[in-house]
Amino acid sequence: MIKTVVWGENVHEQTNKTVAEIYPNGMHGCIAESLNNDPEIQATTATLQEPEHGLSEARLADTDVLIWWGHAAHGDVSDEVAERVVRHVWSGMGLLLLHSAHFAKVFKLLMGTACNLTWREAGERERLWVTSRNHPIVHGLPDYFELENEEMYGEPFSVPEPLETVLISWFQGGEVFRSGLTYKRGAGNVFYFRPGHETYPTYHDANVQRVLKNAVHWAHNSAARVQQVTDAPNRPVEQSIEPLIARGAKLHEAGEDGFK
Repeated sequence: MIKTVVWGENVHEQTNKTVAEIYPNGMHGCIAESLNNDPEIQATTATLQEPEHGLSEARLADTDVLIWWGHAAHGDVSDEVAERVVRHVWSGMGLLLLHSAHFAKVFKLLMGTACNLTWREAGERERLWVTSRNHPIVHGLPDYFELENEEMYGEPFSVPEPLETVLISWFQGGEVFRSGLTYKRGAGNVFYFRPGHETYPTYHDANVQRVLKNAVHWAHNSAARVQQVTDAPNRPVEQSIEPLIARGAKLHEAGEDGFK
């Protein structure tokens, strides 16, 4: 069973009537409900408003894959929790970042770049093309699928070159965008997936739901979580694998050869 936590900012659902009508249980609830139709996935939810944003050390240690949706309140996510999530990704937890999560603290920390893009909110048609036919994230998809209404994201997208680009989008206004990008960070698998503007029923779409289910399976690392990934311990001479006698200028500076 792949233990998956769907993290939702849960702000628009509380303040925007349109969003509340489309997602009465929140976007996070809609995504989790879809994922739970897969017998190999056990999805629960967490939100910004919970203590530690629902992402305590114990919760993350028990999470195989974390899904992150954010938009209006990136700055309200505590640095401590964002850094905790990043450490768990380095250790082997999978991470899926959706739509405006390109500006989330966790994504910026993992990418090390500004993660900027161009955008337009006009409810235009988006056509997503599969660019890597045999990739497991797009298994079962047609060559392309369309979302009738979406927010436009356009290039340039200032992220590092991905391991693979598995989906690209064309928008009715003419722009294109790399909409499905994979990364490896430490032992963790990371996937950025573009669609998901809050005022459109994107997460009710069957093809979008398929991408998310496939991506959870792809991001899951079944190996034991790597421990102490931020440590950089000294390994003394007496612990070297081969016999070794310390030498060099550092010893002279320390006065170990009679020099000072």
